[in-house]
Amino acid sequence: MTPNPNPTQTPPPVRKGDGPLRHAPFRWLLAARTTSILGNAVAPIALAFAVLDLTGSPADLGLVVAARSLANVAVLLFGGVIADRMPRNLVLVGTSLAAAATQAVIAALVITGSASIASLVALSVLNGAVAAVSLPAAAALVPDTVPSTLLRPANALLRLGLNSGSIVGASAGAGLVAVVGPGWGLAVDAAGFALAGALYTRMRLPRRPRVIASERPRASVVADLREGWREFSGRRWVWIVVAQFTVLNAAFVGATTVLGPVVADGSFGRAGWGLVVAAQTVGLALGAVLALRWRPRRALGIGVALMAVTAVPVATLGVLPTLPALLVAFALGGVALEIFAIAWDQSLQTNIPREALSRVYSYDMVGSFLAVPLGEALVGPLAHLVGTAPTLIGCATLIVAATAVAASAKSVRRVIAA
Repeated sequence: MTPNPNPTQTPPPVRKGDGPLRHAPFRWLLAARTTSILGNAVAPIALAFAVLDLTGSPADLGLVVAARSLANVAVLLFGGVIADRMPRNLVLVGTSLAAAATQAVIAALVITGSASIASLVALSVLNGAVAAVSLPAAAALVPDTVPSTLLRPANALLRLGLNSGSIVGASAGAGLVAVVGPGWGLAVDAAGFALAGALYTRMRLPRRPRVIASERPRASVVADLREGWREFSGRRWVWIVVAQFTVLNAAFVGATTVLGPVVADGSFGRAGWGLVVAAQTVGLALGAVLALRWRPRRALGIGVALMAVTAVPVATLGVLPTLPALLVAFALGGVALEIFAIAWDQSLQTNIPREALSRVYSYDMVGSFLAVPLGEALVGPLAHLVGTAPTLIGCATLIVAATAVAASAKSVRRVIAA
């Protein structure tokens, strides 16, 4: 493993007193991603109330949300191939404009009263597919905007922007939907994507070296997927961490999204649960700020081990479901999650060849996203069988066990990010 696995593409030079914000491509990337998340944070709130205004059925809302998630997972691997074949900044321009178009159509249908569940499902499928192409491209673009020595602060700033944008966007979105209606909230989301697309066009990146067709025939999509799988599976530390998160996501997301509201209804109330979720987001922002200053050499091993902290909010839901305890527990969990996420991005970006980075990200995302519905589907019936508190303790135990296995792997502890 080398800090610069693709020496044919020269990164921007490092200057004395350098920082990510001194590099224009990174500034445009930060501005574009923060803008898109500001608008996109409004969308789930607006879409939820649009569906409920239309039919009043939670089942219909679940159908619309699930359609987007399934399309996202189904297209992710192909999104990685596209992002590795084409200039990633241009991919992000195209996906931003496509997302703006789909959200604008949804907004127009809702505002005019023409929306139906069938049309919302169809447009959600398109929106999920577009997101599946943009996610690997956005994650893999960072090394093209700053030198490898600045990847950690660059990722921390990006995560800080995303978290801050989520907080502001969700807060403003709730007020916007309440005052002017969900259709206009979706229109704001469309405008955010359109502006992000314009910002991506301002990025000026080093050109990737061209390969003469006679020297290397163009591979098929299947061959590209196989090559990406070799890069993913050939590194033990990569698939060990993804396996850890397959278990961790199933346990954590299932416990917090399904059983968390159940515990809140029986104790401190729904308004209190909103504060608990906000506390986790604040923890994520604090984790990004901490990562800007703390730069350990073996950041991945530390981040993987810190995932044991995410068992604390889950266990607290089971044994001490009081609002003060949960606010602290979820904030701590958010800090740990963010420190890991930044270390993970930095480790992939400095140890995976750039020409395969989007595909490795796509395999990582599929492994992570597939576990979410599994956890959500299993924890409810399990809680009915053995009780809510024992189920939550079991989920916390799974998180600790998966973390212990991953953190004990030498290949994980030895990863060095530049």
